[in-house]
Amino acid sequence: MTRNKTSKVYRRDRRHQFAALPWRVGAQGLEILLITSRETRRWVIPKGWPMKDRAAHQAAAQEAFEEAGVQGDITDVPLGMFRYLKRLKGDKTQLCAVDVFPLQVTEILDLWPERDERERDWVTPDTAAQRVDEPELKALIEAFAFLYAGARAP
Repeated sequence: MTRNKTSKVYRRDRRHQFAALPWRVGAQGLEILLITSRETRRWVIPKGWPMKDRAAHQAAAQEAFEEAGVQGDITDVPLGMFRYLKRLKGDKTQLCAVDVFPLQVTEILDLWPERDERERDWVTPDTAAQRVDEPELKALIEAFAFLYAGARAP
């Protein structure tokens, strides 16, 4: 069975999430904030499901607060999207599509909802791209660094 955009199987299996790409200018220049996932401890960016009372970029900003303890200015236009296989109970997986919104971090909190469940680390874009597993997310991080460098050029 093929899965394309018009098949019912594709529409039923595909889930949509929203993510923030937290960034700042630090001692190393452009830095990206990565967090660990709760169960597998892989390096990821804050992401979550749509929220009934919030626009997509606002949901992404809320996830950044809850999962990474950061707040800031988020764009309302996504940088792009990536896909990944979400692990579910019973060794099942589900394909998820994730829209990614850049979030310029203006506040780093010491206390946040998931502080005891995750680690966070500010890294260079090259290190961030190396740490994440999803090829499309790697490409988005690299594209963001390229766009940021172009915007900063004289």
